[in-house]
Amino acid sequence: MISMRIEEFDYELPEELIAKYPVVPRHNAKLMVLNREEKSIKHDIFINLPEYLEEGDLLVFNNTKVIPARLYGRKPTGGKVEIVLTDFIKPDEWKALVGGKKIKPGLIIEVAPDFKVEILEHIEEGKFRVKLHGKEPLKLIDKYGHIPIPPYIKREEEPIDRVYYQTIFAQEKGAVASPTASLHFSEELMEKLKNKGIETAFITLHVSYGTFKPVKVENIEEHKVDPEYVKIPRETVKKIMETKDRGNKVIAVGTTVVRALETKPYESFEGWTDLYIYPGFEFKVVDAMITNFHLPKSSLLILVSAFAGKGFILKAYNEAVKRRYRFYSYGDGMLIL
Repeated sequence: MISMRIEEFDYELPEELIAKYPVVPRHNAKLMVLNREEKSIKHDIFINLPEYLEEGDLLVFNNTKVIPARLYGRKPTGGKVEIVLTDFIKPDEWKALVGGKKIKPGLIIEVAPDFKVEILEHIEEGKFRVKLHGKEPLKLIDKYGHIPIPPYIKREEEPIDRVYYQTIFAQEKGAVASPTASLHFSEELMEKLKNKGIETAFITLHVSYGTFKPVKVENIEEHKVDPEYVKIPRETVKKIMETKDRGNKVIAVGTTVVRALETKPYESFEGWTDLYIYPGFEFKVVDAMITNFHLPKSSLLILVSAFAGKGFILKAYNEAVKRRYRFYSYGDGMLIL
């Protein structure tokens, strides 16, 4: 395989096309439909998604739940500290970005009288392994934390984010970023899909802050993605195999689901994935994909390019810019068939 340079995964994006707020209702987002075989591009809205799927197809969703992972606390000296939980290890142990002076192992930061954060280990730059002290840490995060909306949105958390930066089927707490392709699914759309005989299944992948990590290497093959916790239930594997047996499509809703399903194809497991998908990757499970529009030079843009072809994806992105699609987390969606 010919090595690819990161510059090849770039495109021009006007600042005003980065979505600052969600579309309400969710399913009114635009939908771009790419057909890989025909190399065709269609334009629609998300509520019409069922028209592009067939009875017996399977949509696989990520049921992770975004936690309010931004915490504000004080050191024993009174100095202010900001903590952003970035990677789930277990409910009371995380990797975190910690901002402040003289942060070192052993330091106890008080978020509230009943909630403290202990610095366990320095990992790199401003990143540490931390332990959460308090009864039921995930509930304490809910109580005292703030939603860490993506840095490119360039605003503070607002009440709308508590609802719309969460999927309607979010269940398993542990993500610090939303599986954004799923944000377009409303109760009404789920009902339409069900009525057409389209099946659904779930995996869990706790999206880490690493999803925003830029690719800093020249040769894309040298990039590494951060490990993320994943759980694939037996029931989901069974549904996938039944779907394949009857000749229907397995449609991954989001790049997190693609990575989860392709880590150990057709296996039920719980553990970690650092699977990095780039052009040349052989997809074994996923037949179609729903995704949002990703940052230039990002591992997510590289992943969709591996699935649909770099030239076709960049053509679609340039057309999306011309047609004023909204980009990134709160942006519009894309179906790749």
